[in-house]
Amino acid sequence: MTAAGRKRRESVRMQATELFEQQNKPPEVARRLRVSLKSAYQWQQLWRDGGRAALASRGPSGSGCRLSPRCLQKLAGYLEQGPAAHGWVEDQVWTAARVATLIGRKFHVSYSVSGATRLMHRLGFSPQVPARRVAERDEQAVTAWKEATWAEVKEPGRPAGVTSASRTRQASPAGRPGGAPGADAE
Repeated sequence: MTAAGRKRRESVRMQATELFEQQNKPPEVARRLRVSLKSAYQWQQLWRDGGRAALASRGPSGSGCRLSPRCLQKLAGYLEQGPAAHGWVEDQVWTAARVATLIGRKFHVSYSVSGATRLMHRLGFSPQVPARRVAERDEQAVTAWKEATWAEVKEPGRPAGVTSASRTRQASPAGRPGGAPGADAE
């Protein structure tokens, strides 16, 4: 959920608190705030049990970061050094997969590629895709290959002829052999 979404949800819950304090019933709260009746009843129960504080946001949900603040600082330093300093000499690009591998090597903690992406964003980095083509690329060879080799190996598409959008559509009775079922139907 986005930060704006969390703020809106927090605002709605605080409005619900005010409505409950004014003795409004859950159906009225649900109607006014355009939330489900179930949410309004749950909020009322929370409000009864713990007051306004029970409906206050507890922050983003989900598991916490598996790296300590000190490890996060070290990771940011490693990322600043660049991929070549850590064995990726092909290019100077931090991909999420590389960062996940780096975290595993340096901190012995397993991160998924998507988890590494979120962690990079949290640290102010973003996974990158090379912005330019490799220096060794031979454009003339690529063009020649596309014109000659690709044309030969490319599979032909469906012939542009009489095709049907439905493979289950039956042919007309007139086109059936004499002994076939439905051949005499008109």
